[in-house]
Parts: sequence; C-alpha cells; structure tokens
Amino acid sequence: MFTVRSAVFVLVVLMAFVLVTPTAVQFLKQRDSLQALRADVEDTRAVNADLSNELDRWADEKYVIAQARERLTFVFPGETPYRVIDPESVVETTDPDTGQAVPDGAVTDDLDTDQPWYATVWDTVQVAGDAP
Repeated sequence: MFTVRSAVFVLVVLMAFVLVTPTAVQFLKQRDSLQALRADVEDTRAVNADLSNELDRWADEKYVIAQARERLTFVFPGETPYRVIDPESVVETTDPDTGQAVPDGAVTDDLDTDQPWYATVWDTVQVAGDAP
C-alpha cells in the first residue's frame, strides 16, 4: 500500500509546508500593512493639498480682507458698521428708579463701589450666567 517512495514524498511535502507557512503568513501581514500605509500616505497628501490651497488663499489680499470683515467684523475707515440683533434674544432692562428702558451700553448705578474690581467682574459674570 504505502511505499517508501510515497512516504518520502509525503515527508518532503510536509516539510515544505512547515517551512513555507510562516513565510507566507508574514508576507500576507506585510502586504496588508503596506496597503494601509499607502492609504495613509494618500490621505496625508490630500490633507497637505487642502492646507496648501488654504495657504495660497491667505496670500491673496482680498481673501484676508474678507476674512477680517467676516470673522473680526472689521470695517474700513468711513464705513458704517451695522449689527442686526434678533429682538427675541435681547432682554430689555429697565431702570429701577424711573421704570423706563435703559439704552444699550448705558452704565447703571447699581454697582457696589466698595468692592474691588475683580469682585465686580465676578458679579457681572454671575449675572450673565443667570440670563435666560
């Protein structure tokens, strides 16, 4: 049934399998790792291209002016800035003595002048935190 020749052949195939298997497993792992690294490189190149485009935009004076106007609400000398405020979000304050509305930016006399400046700042922070 089994000859010496078939036993030697089976032994050679088994030894080849034992020797080749770890190498093949390492090859497959490294190939997957290389594909993942190539994908990371492509993603990094895309991010780099986006950042380069943004840097080129910031080199343009018109873009810088537009960003200063939008983000920092800068205006050129002679221009009149307007700020639109939602009337539902603004709470109208009234003067406790007269009962009339206090104009925006008016300084009221309800500040305690005996307190140090940082206590006054803290009081305004607390009042701002209590706003609806």
